[in-house]
Amino acid sequence: MTDLGNIALWVALLIGCWGSAVAFVGGRTGRAELALSAERAVYVTWGLLVIASVGLMRALLTHDFNVEYVASYTSRNLPVYYTWSAFYAGQKGSLLLWAIVVATFGSAALLANRGRYRELMPYVAGVVLVVVTFFVAVMLFASNPFERLGFTPPDGRGLNPQLQNPGMTIHPPMLYLGYTSITIPFAFAVAALLSGRLDTGWLHAIRRWTLLSWLFLSCGIVLGMWWAYVELGWGGYWAWDPVENASFLPWLTMTAFLHSVMIQEKRGMLKRWNVGLVVGSFLLSIFGTFITRSGVISSVHSFTQSSVGYFFLAFLLFAAVAGFSLLYYRWPELEAEAKLESMVSREAAFLFNNLIFIVIAFSVLWGTLFPILSEWVKGTKVTVGPPFFNQVNVPLGLLLLLLTGIGPLIAWRRASPGNLKRQFRWPVAAMLLTAVALAAARISDGWAIAAYALAAFVTTTVAQEFVRGTGARHRLHGESIPVALGRLIARNRRRYGGYVVHLGMVMLFAGFAGLAFKSDTEATLKPGESVTVRSPYGHAYRFTHQGVSQYEQLNRFVSAASMDVWRDEKYLGVMKSEKRQHMDSMGRPTFEPSTEVAIRSDLREDVYLVYAGSVQGTEEAVYRITLNPLVWWVWYGGVVLVIGGLITMWPGDAPTAASRRRAAPAGYVAQVTT
Repeated sequence: MTDLGNIALWVALLIGCWGSAVAFVGGRTGRAELALSAERAVYVTWGLLVIASVGLMRALLTHDFNVEYVASYTSRNLPVYYTWSAFYAGQKGSLLLWAIVVATFGSAALLANRGRYRELMPYVAGVVLVVVTFFVAVMLFASNPFERLGFTPPDGRGLNPQLQNPGMTIHPPMLYLGYTSITIPFAFAVAALLSGRLDTGWLHAIRRWTLLSWLFLSCGIVLGMWWAYVELGWGGYWAWDPVENASFLPWLTMTAFLHSVMIQEKRGMLKRWNVGLVVGSFLLSIFGTFITRSGVISSVHSFTQSSVGYFFLAFLLFAAVAGFSLLYYRWPELEAEAKLESMVSREAAFLFNNLIFIVIAFSVLWGTLFPILSEWVKGTKVTVGPPFFNQVNVPLGLLLLLLTGIGPLIAWRRASPGNLKRQFRWPVAAMLLTAVALAAARISDGWAIAAYALAAFVTTTVAQEFVRGTGARHRLHGESIPVALGRLIARNRRRYGGYVVHLGMVMLFAGFAGLAFKSDTEATLKPGESVTVRSPYGHAYRFTHQGVSQYEQLNRFVSAASMDVWRDEKYLGVMKSEKRQHMDSMGRPTFEPSTEVAIRSDLREDVYLVYAGSVQGTEEAVYRITLNPLVWWVWYGGVVLVIGGLITMWPGDAPTAASRRRAAPAGYVAQVTT
């Protein structure tokens, strides 16, 4: 199966090259047989990559240590449920996962649109095949997952302990799904530019694909934050790490697109902007892959330095030149159908919202690239740390939170003074009351006060919309309140799903603001000794060191330190933090010791306990105790965010009449019916 998988990659390369060529020729000449051949090439390439993936997975499960990738990322005593993680734990396996996911999404897009958008589909197939073929070529010529060793070792090195975490079985695949699915909107955008079909038909075709990509990225980012929090032992969940930033960048641009596309569908505006956002999102997904695999940045998430980075840099430049050259070529045909009539309108609010997203994305991109640029120019790498990102993005993020509440309440075209007063009376009152209450409680952090006041503002605007909509259905149709609420959401999924997403963002901002009150304490304790820590809420926590125990567990040797915990003299239980030394099947250490954190969480705060080590091999232990307010709100805010995305994406909402008209120029109606 391993040899068959390698052969499948070579055949996929040939099929991909053929399909890419005939796709663009078929689209240009209008020859249906060539277009059909290109679409079939996508399906065949997908099947070949399935064979390759099955071959690699079989090698991992059967411990074929003659395969270099298997020997590097598995061992005989690795738990079976982490073998799936080994598939994408290394660079070679992750490239194969990238390729098969793009081929899967490409095949699904072609199947879903086999009776529609026929002038676009040859180009869509061509772009998908170009991307897939690129990844296959990188594997075959630079990073082959089926490469064999000159000998067969008795055991493998095993999986990095930091990857032996339940979150890592979900977090990377979610990010890969988010990155790769951006290829489909990009393919449709390129197809629209090449074919000249620049109406909103291509937007209808990609709306759910873009939402799907955004949803996967959202899940992946939040799960990555959770993994960093519970696994790395540093007490936080976001450090502005370059690879964290790389996943955040396309999320920002896609979120901007999902807002601005509504303006194009409603008013025929921002056409150039929307195409640029789709192209930019794809480029940022490739950029993230480049910095992860090139070795140009130092990160806990990145792979080792290799020549693969040069392949991605070349592909990134090629895609950028091709995408923006096409946009420039079609620039006159993408002129807006209407102009901004008032700065006090929903269009203006969405435009400001988009500008802030782009400014945040630029600041994150600049901060990420600055160490690389400084090394190229001056020969010295200047690191940009969290203070820079926080100083720039905290005020921008709060401004974005404000617009989250303003945009949905302002009328299209031009808002009247009466409309503004009616819509914003209660939200502004809630914001001011919250700010006054926090100031009266002697909260000293101005950014935190602003965050919670704006959170109250946005929550009130969303609640107001749900109350008004539900009340209207209750009065008009005589429905009970729960039925009216359910049908309101079901019949306006895009709108009210978006409101749920906004509530998720409010919860996230509330959790982020809690970092202003975080406290850290270090203590060195002998068995029986205690330390008392006071939380921002005034609670007194008392920690009593029990001792250190050592034992073997699965594929590791564990040193565990235990603490009895009281809050205001009420006993909460035992918290246990561990140091783990992972071993191979021969009992030899394989990696540096890792830390297992102990966490006790509730709505108000987390108690975060880290065993840092023992003093000279005795039971005297060194602890770091962190009290983290409102972390719970971050995790459940992410859940609400995803639920809102699912509601928005769920089939049912049809395009508006105005957008249907824009999507249907003469002679093209049948092809853009959705």
